[in-house]
Amino acid sequence: MTSYRLATGGLIDRQTPLSFSFDGKRMLGFEGDSLASGLLANGQLLVGRSFKYHRPRGILTAGSAEPNALMTVGQGGRTEPNTRATMQELYQGLEAHSQSRWPSLEFDVGALNSLFSPFLGAGFYYKTFMWPAFFWERLYEPFIRKAAGLGKASYESDPDCYDKSWAHCDLLVIGSGPAGLAAAVSAGRSGARVILVDEHSAAGGSLLSETATIGGASAPQFVAETVAELASLSNVQILTRTTAFGWYDGNVFGAVERVQKHVRDPLPAVPVERLWRIVSKRAILASGAEERPLVFGGNDIPGVMMATAMRTYLNRYGVAPGKQVAIITTNDSGYGLARDLESAGVNLVAVIDSRPDARFRYSGRARIIKGAYVSDAHGGKALSSISVWINGSVEMLKVDALAMSGGFSPILHLACHRGAKPVWSDEQAAFLAPTGLNGFDLAGAVNTNSGIATCLAEGAARGAACVEGLGFAASVATFATVEGDIVAPPAKPIWKIPGVKGKAFVDYQNDVHSKDLGLAVQEGYGHVELAKRYTTNGMGTDQGKLGNVNAIGLLGEARGVSPAEIGATTFRPFYTPVSFGALAGAYSGPDLQPVRKSPLHDWAKKHGAVFIESGLWYRSSWFPRDVETNWRESVDREILNVRANAGLCDVSTLGKIEVCGNDAAEFLNRVYSNGFLKLPIGKARYGLMLREDGFIYDDGTTSRLEDNRFFMTTTTAYAAGVMTHLEFCAQALWPDLDVRLASVTDQWAQMSVAGPKSRRILQPIVDDDISDAAFPFLAAREVSLFSGQLQGRLFRISFSGELAYELAVPAGFGESVADAIMEAGKPHGIQPYGVEALSVLRIEKGHVTHSEINGTVVPADIGFAKMVSVTKPDFIGKWMLNREGLTADDRPHLVGVVPLNPNTSFRTGSHILARDAAPTLENDQGYVTSIAYSPHVGSTIGLALVKHGPERHGEEVVVWNGLCGEFTPARLCNPVFVDPQNEKLHV
Repeated sequence: MTSYRLATGGLIDRQTPLSFSFDGKRMLGFEGDSLASGLLANGQLLVGRSFKYHRPRGILTAGSAEPNALMTVGQGGRTEPNTRATMQELYQGLEAHSQSRWPSLEFDVGALNSLFSPFLGAGFYYKTFMWPAFFWERLYEPFIRKAAGLGKASYESDPDCYDKSWAHCDLLVIGSGPAGLAAAVSAGRSGARVILVDEHSAAGGSLLSETATIGGASAPQFVAETVAELASLSNVQILTRTTAFGWYDGNVFGAVERVQKHVRDPLPAVPVERLWRIVSKRAILASGAEERPLVFGGNDIPGVMMATAMRTYLNRYGVAPGKQVAIITTNDSGYGLARDLESAGVNLVAVIDSRPDARFRYSGRARIIKGAYVSDAHGGKALSSISVWINGSVEMLKVDALAMSGGFSPILHLACHRGAKPVWSDEQAAFLAPTGLNGFDLAGAVNTNSGIATCLAEGAARGAACVEGLGFAASVATFATVEGDIVAPPAKPIWKIPGVKGKAFVDYQNDVHSKDLGLAVQEGYGHVELAKRYTTNGMGTDQGKLGNVNAIGLLGEARGVSPAEIGATTFRPFYTPVSFGALAGAYSGPDLQPVRKSPLHDWAKKHGAVFIESGLWYRSSWFPRDVETNWRESVDREILNVRANAGLCDVSTLGKIEVCGNDAAEFLNRVYSNGFLKLPIGKARYGLMLREDGFIYDDGTTSRLEDNRFFMTTTTAYAAGVMTHLEFCAQALWPDLDVRLASVTDQWAQMSVAGPKSRRILQPIVDDDISDAAFPFLAAREVSLFSGQLQGRLFRISFSGELAYELAVPAGFGESVADAIMEAGKPHGIQPYGVEALSVLRIEKGHVTHSEINGTVVPADIGFAKMVSVTKPDFIGKWMLNREGLTADDRPHLVGVVPLNPNTSFRTGSHILARDAAPTLENDQGYVTSIAYSPHVGSTIGLALVKHGPERHGEEVVVWNGLCGEFTPARLCNPVFVDPQNEKLHV
């Protein structure tokens, strides 16, 4: 037994024993153990195999950076691969299995890969799998697919539920170590709304592993008292088991809470994980610092562990790492572990300090070896000895556990998620957070502070300052004197250790060793981003938490430059893995695609609507009456009534986006192909949005409600896509523009009132004057309704070609407003109409939708050449729009098409042929994009894209559908079939 449970000590509940199993072997632990501490307590040093060489691997850390101890936990649908044993809490009956081994952990055939390691260096796959070509499908790809991945997911459905929640606060504190706790206390006492999150099972961070005292109380006791005070404050919320994984625009943070991942039988009505979207006015990052490994030979052998992790297992879990322990350190923090090991009765063989002039006052019994290094560790499935390099000579020490501390790297990934890069500091020997984070402050070790007292003081000051800036009266919390505190000043980093003979690993999970990085530089992949991809360093589940800084240092040495010149790779969410269940939330099974209902859904249902699925929406398609025998009768009636009287149609499903900010007009001017800078307040304008390649992406109207406030509508199906496109433009293309975007589709019920009598119906409801003179075509204003009882937005916009208005009211008032309009319209013959009638009305007017804007047309193709501004210096798609192929004379253009015989019809997608041409695709002249039966024309009508279309009005053609064997004689015509002069719009 090389590791064991101490007889006393730790924060575990020794009165509550727990039984668990690892690879079928029954083991015992206690309440409060992690899976990792339980394994160590039972002498299980070997916990996994490495990905490439299948080398034996042991537990390296005590937190979320763990690269080795990845387990498959649970059974059936609750099977969860790649669970970090360091983060998994122990519970009764837990079943864990090792991964990446066959047939067993003890005897893994894959370990033979180590024999071929000289041929499996960095980039070997790029070279090996290129030749011969036919080997790819027959040998290489099947082999790679079989070897790829870590654990295996279950094919059984997950029986548990997941949830998503929003939270709002004045101050978010990330991390509950000394700095985070102090910040929360200062802010919480002021009355500000505070949320404190920490990814571990209990608040306290490094204090839970400390032996120092604060005001005479132990560090864990201090934590308990502080957490009790915070819990007593109604304005403070503490979320443990919660990992903040991303920082987004608007100071929105993503976090995932493991609600029931620490129990065997989750409660069915409670989610096992909850995804939080936290909107915070200010935030403090108190995430601490990650201890760096040292890159020496055999630094991956089970028994080699981070010094802070060894201290955690010793003091928090009551587990000794071995019987004969050594420490290799580059800084003073290693002596804190030395002191604690000796206090616990563990035999400390030596402290190997790389600094020849180390001056830390140490009064223990262990041998201190200064100016020395561990060049190699020896052993197979467990550590047996180490080689100590001392001024060119090597001394062997027998040890079964080795702690290493190569300095500390601030855990600042969240501060870099919005594009800023960390900055290397030679003084601190670490990458520091960028400046100008706007509402995001740092405190504690992440801000390069060391020592409990210093972190408490800075955290308290930061917390008070943040809430004072929000208008709260705050005082800086003070704390008692800290005894036994260790302040570890930064030490000179050691990237390459002399005398190394074995493989010295940088990235444990991907088996990237120091020679791989040297090879990357030699072969021209020395740029940090290229080296990452060439060697796979930092690409595992730990995302380089342990290895990235060492890799940067080694690249710098190989290239002869400093880490500052090498720089860091790009930080992106998610820095810590997040489960698919948490991301999906409740959207699974029958709720995978939840039904979206318009605010007017019940109104339409009340009027007998037949609904159709349109994406996720249920839209009213038509409104049948008892005397009508088929849907066409209903649709024809609705169309004729709109043209003769008036109709009300639900258009709430249109995408609606608020665009605000001092540069909102400039932003829209760059997004649309036509001009928006000079759009007057109170007016709407139809806009075309192009892709970068010049093709039309979407169309819609945008109204200017105030000088710096616009209201955009998009196609229903493209609402989410347009929003994503606009956010990309704002964040990536023009981050210098002051513009804010908000999707408000669900906030408004919007209805179209169209027809010659629409003004007479709406005027008694709208308090403002809506006459043609006062409210002309394309007017757009906020209006008062029902004698001041309600505020809404009125737009004089027509999709039907008739006099028409679109009225938007808050969603909750949609049904009652629609009822009032129907009541006011009774004397004028108003009727509801659905999207089928709306489609016919738009085709009669030649209005295009995405049937025509299908990703293959440019503005000139549909008659909108004048909507491309020639005076604007730039807009999306401007330059690619001038490509030769997009300006060719024979490009298809929009035309109308009608059958020569009104009793015949044709189908969408049919091809246009010259009258006497053979039915072949070589003779194809274009195709039909939309069709409908028009009760006004008295026949089927259609829109089509046809070569030289506008020049061929009146030409007889054949509409050919080869799939159905149909040939329909037809005539090309003007695409506007009703009111071509648009006289009805201006009455």
